[in-house]
Amino acid sequence: MTDQKKVILYIDDDQDYLDMLRAILEAEGYEMVEARSAEEGLQLFREVEPDLVIVDLMMEEVDSGTSFVKDLKVAGAGVPVYMLSSVGDNLSMTVDPGQLGLDGVFQKPIDGRTLLTVLKVKLG
Repeated sequence: MTDQKKVILYIDDDQDYLDMLRAILEAEGYEMVEARSAEEGLQLFREVEPDLVIVDLMMEEVDSGTSFVKDLKVAGAGVPVYMLSSVGDNLSMTVDPGQLGLDGVFQKPIDGRTLLTVLKVKLG
């Protein structure tokens, strides 16, 4: 049995967040693939078949993150999907993440320890 790295697809239009998350994930032995739009994220999802997806709520369009999640679920994606948002705590209080097809919501700026704890639980 090979010990392959778990692949995380992260979709965000903010290069600083892409770079920050890459540093956190790769330091812990994960592989990160990135997309800068929901459309690019869907294409990469099909190509790479990641183990987990993190998507920013607001990118090029206000609701592109939620549209992406809906498209993933329509496509039958069975991997954990997390939303990253600057309104994360408020979003969690007003919307059930499960109704959106999410496994959870992270608040920007993301706490690296919290992220890594969730990843270890979800991905082993």
